Amino acid sequence: MIKLTPRPQPSQQMLWLSPLLAIALMLVVGMIVFTLLGQNPLKAFHAFFIEPVNDLYGIGELFIKASPLALIALGLSVGFRANVWNIGAEGQLTMGAIAAGGVALWFYDSESHFVLPLMLIAGALGGMLWAAIPAFLRTRFNTSEILVSLMLVYVAELVLSWLVHGPWRDPDGFGFPQSKQFSDSALLPVLLEGTRAHAGLLITLVALAVTYVFLRWSVVAFQMRVAGLAPRAADYAGFNAKRTIWIGLLAGGAAAGLAGTSEIAGPIGQLSIPLSPGYGFAAIIVAFVGRLNPIGILLASLLMALLYLGGESAQMQLALPAAVSGVFQGLLLFFLLATDVLINFRISWGGGRPKPAAAAPQAVAKPVMEGEQ
Repeated sequence: MIKLTPRPQPSQQMLWLSPLLAIALMLVVGMIVFTLLGQNPLKAFHAFFIEPVNDLYGIGELFIKASPLALIALGLSVGFRANVWNIGAEGQLTMGAIAAGGVALWFYDSESHFVLPLMLIAGALGGMLWAAIPAFLRTRFNTSEILVSLMLVYVAELVLSWLVHGPWRDPDGFGFPQSKQFSDSALLPVLLEGTRAHAGLLITLVALAVTYVFLRWSVVAFQMRVAGLAPRAADYAGFNAKRTIWIGLLAGGAAAGLAGTSEIAGPIGQLSIPLSPGYGFAAIIVAFVGRLNPIGILLASLLMALLYLGGESAQMQLALPAAVSGVFQGLLLFFLLATDVLINFRISWGGGRPKPAAAAPQAVAKPVMEGEQ
């Protein structure tokens, strides 16, 4: 029988090396998958990991996809550190995009420079509003924020579908489920000529710096961390558990809403279906691969973005299904969880019930003689 025995002191070195080990195992198994699909592993590896970023345009696309992943993961990491599990970032991204898109359509004929800032504010508030629902239900009725935030993803997608099929549908869009193309005042400026890299990258970098400072030096972040590691100690110290839940969920909602705004004001330029290729869910993997650390999240987001680009490249060049990108994401998460288990637990083999330990003989007290003290 296989038993998992907790390790007295998990290795801190392996805690940081395990993501690299998970990436290596993902690549090995990925090559096996390519072989089973009848592809040359080296050719498939080149098409998946090298071809998408072999020019300036490809590097710009890498940053475009990494930006929303990193931004959402940064927001989620604030709550995850306090064991506040926001699984509905995809829905918060959608609602943030809807709120920002409503501003863009309302000021469609305006050339004011205030349209874009208003969109960013509306997007953050839209994501926060959607995250406030599981926060309220958790603090008021002790419901599971995991289930509530996850179910709200599908509600948000239905709201988007109703809008682009109904009141916000483009009258000149030949019946496609999409809004009108936004005006230039509602679009993020391009940063690098010859690419689609836009100013949303700067928003992500600012969020990274703010999150780093907050997690490292903020008293609130320390209290949230204590609440996540030792809830009883946090209660004894007088830390506010409800405030921890609200901050954790609202931070994730604001980040996801900004990511949704960056998407519709950047490469998409309108509200449409689908709005996101699953950034809200993939960002959960990014957060844990990055060890809930802002720098680690930045590096993990680049890897996850490469998996998205690689899946598209493999689909076009090797005629592989689009789901191959999801296969690599699943492998990465699986091996990360597996290595984490081995870091915290030791595998032992044994059969039957353990025998009761023999009683230890009681020590006989030896009288202390003079001169022995």
